[in-house]
Amino acid sequence: MDKSSAIGTVIGLVCFSIVAWHSSHGDLMMFFSQEGVFTVIGGSISVVFMAMPLDKVMSLPRYIKRFFFHTGKSPGDVIKIINTFSEKARRDGILALEAEIAKIDDKFLSSGLKMAVDGVDPAAIEATLRMEVLAMQDRHKAGKKFFDLIKLYGPGWGLVGTLIGQIGMFGQLGGGDVGAMGKMLALAVVATMYGTVLANAIAGPIGDKLALRSAEEILTKEMMLQGILSIQAGDNPRVTLDRMMAFVPPVGREKLKVAA
Repeated sequence: MDKSSAIGTVIGLVCFSIVAWHSSHGDLMMFFSQEGVFTVIGGSISVVFMAMPLDKVMSLPRYIKRFFFHTGKSPGDVIKIINTFSEKARRDGILALEAEIAKIDDKFLSSGLKMAVDGVDPAAIEATLRMEVLAMQDRHKAGKKFFDLIKLYGPGWGLVGTLIGQIGMFGQLGGGDVGAMGKMLALAVVATMYGTVLANAIAGPIGDKLALRSAEEILTKEMMLQGILSIQAGDNPRVTLDRMMAFVPPVGREKLKVAA
């Protein structure tokens, strides 16, 4: 599980619940508005369906899973794996890696090493793996786009709910029905709150986290690619390790070299 995502979600829920409880003196239903839900939540969903293909919209569970559960390898993990394979290939020959490939739990890395062991031209390996990275990047963009749309249009639908509430309130001025005016005023305020919370406390952070994870995964894939090409070229393991270290900030390089 992505600990930072879980911690941030819990902190947000706890803080919001405490403030809401004290503000309402325990009557949390005053924050619920059926009209606000239909306007803001329903309106935001409609925008997503209008702006994105159906298959991308239906991938929402996968986007949420990526937010809470990060399964990608860290740069340190990649360096250790590549360093191990580099030393084995240098010592026993690249064909010795064939037995180890089946144990790899990363399809990108195993695919690249298979091509290297099979003697595929380095340029062809690089072209194939870079196409995989581009396809992965496109899939990740769809996830961020989903939440960016909600972040962009959620507050707008909140404003629509606010305007509807104000119009309804003004329409009740002639009749003097204070209860009806209060209900429409509540709709106006609650709709704004829904749109703000949806954009700034939910959609925005999730979209930003997905973008960050995507950048990290692209970096690790590039590290794997460079490592595969270095192994196939028969480079000294130290040269391969130095090439891997180029992707790591200077502060953490010595620690990773000792671990490798």
